Amino acid sequence: MKKLVFGMVLALELAICGCGSNTIANTVTNTSASGTWEAQLTGGFDQSSLLNFVTAFRIYDTGPLDITGFNFFNKEGKCFAIGTIDAPGSSETGTATLITGAADQVTGTFNFKVTSISPPGNVLTMTGNVTGTSNGTPQVTGTLSNGVVVGTWTLSGGAGDASCAGSGNFIMCQGTSTCTPIT
Repeated sequence: MKKLVFGMVLALELAICGCGSNTIANTVTNTSASGTWEAQLTGGFDQSSLLNFVTAFRIYDTGPLDITGFNFFNKEGKCFAIGTIDAPGSSETGTATLITGAADQVTGTFNFKVTSISPPGNVLTMTGNVTGTSNGTPQVTGTLSNGVVVGTWTLSGGAGDASCAGSGNFIMCQGTSTCTPIT
């Protein structure tokens, strides 16, 4: 009987110890981004060449941007009215995918859309690729730094003004120290 009990205890111990060897290590580094970003657009003509702006948002890895602020530099543009807190001149949406790879390098996609409320019908669409660095580890979410988005933009709608249509390139930078004008 002692041999049977000893054998059962030994089998139970081996079963318990064997379960501990199947742990899965988290090897994915997550990155978040936030703060103020400045966009410089080139191309277009007349009113469509006056679309540089600053925005603030938050993002965690992948998904929609949580946009907390937006303002065009040019207050006199015909394509997007000056907004107030109670009556915004535009609505903004966006998405991003931040992928952290080797040596903490971040790459991914970025999409941003500004839709005019007044005058209605103008839509600025921006599509690009984001790069930067992350200070994260597989166990700790990192923060994006030196973030830069480079891509193309289109302005469609032309609500009552043909100069509110155009396209070109853009660069969007996390802070002004990383921004280099497009040539």
